Amino acid sequence: MKSRFDWFQGGLIAAMIVAWMAPSPGAAGGWLRPEYLTKGAVSLGFLLQGLRLPFSALRSGALNWRLHAIVQGTTFVVFPIVGTALFFALEGRLAPELRAGIVYLSVVPSTVSSSISLTAVARGNVAAAVFNATLSNLAGVLITPLLVALLLSTTGAARPVGPVVIDLARWLLLPLAVGQALRPLLSEWAQRHKVSLGVVDRLAVLLLVYTSFCDSFAGGIWSRQGPGAVGFIVLLSVVLLAAATLFTRGSARRAGLGREDQMAAVFCGSQKTIAAGVPMAKVIFGAHPALGVMLLPLMIYHGLQLFAGGWLAQRWGRSG
Repeated sequence: MKSRFDWFQGGLIAAMIVAWMAPSPGAAGGWLRPEYLTKGAVSLGFLLQGLRLPFSALRSGALNWRLHAIVQGTTFVVFPIVGTALFFALEGRLAPELRAGIVYLSVVPSTVSSSISLTAVARGNVAAAVFNATLSNLAGVLITPLLVALLLSTTGAARPVGPVVIDLARWLLLPLAVGQALRPLLSEWAQRHKVSLGVVDRLAVLLLVYTSFCDSFAGGIWSRQGPGAVGFIVLLSVVLLAAATLFTRGSARRAGLGREDQMAAVFCGSQKTIAAGVPMAKVIFGAHPALGVMLLPLMIYHGLQLFAGGWLAQRWGRSG
């Protein structure tokens, strides 16, 4: 499982390095025309998500409400509360862009592919993982921008809600709906080309990461950040991931759920998506010059969750 994600993690680092070395093509006004290129990449990503998301899983797995409440409550209630508390607690100690990035990390939905794969490796309830991953991503298209507007409205980082809603409908919801509409015709084709479509999806994310960091480097935003701040984000991500893992499994145990449901709760409730998180950030924050910095907490957390999740899944799978 580890090697499956290594190329993408390396690609994230490479995208940041290329943006640092050559920021002008992908920055605002650059010859890549990022104002149009990124919208196309966002639409493509959500079209592919709509094509791959098994919406029928929402009907078949809807009865396990205690598990779903734990996963969705952790994702969209507990995480945002913690992120907001950290935003205020770190005022004056961490750059505003990184503090906003912590809030954004806390409000994005769960992953799809990795949460399901890790649940399977841990011999957990895969059907419940499919349900919760699908529900989280569909709900996140609406809930994430609303939470950002609510929690970051006074910082100047978030755009006004009205234009964001219009852009979400145009560049995210419409492609997602088109992808879902095409599933009856193309689901078998999409399944046969699952790996290739996944590569295309991740390449679109890498393009968005590159353009986001181009603006940050071109604007000199990174000159205000130091290695200490980045190290703090790494340490904070470790603590958040450990706390989310313990919280979700402990909550599942207290709710009387069995081991298989506990595995699904952990890997769906503690994960955060970069595949949907980066495109949504481009729509929610627009051409914010510090977007690259704001995405850093999510990118670090994403790498850690894959590393730790792979280790835990294999360990629990052997002992299950």
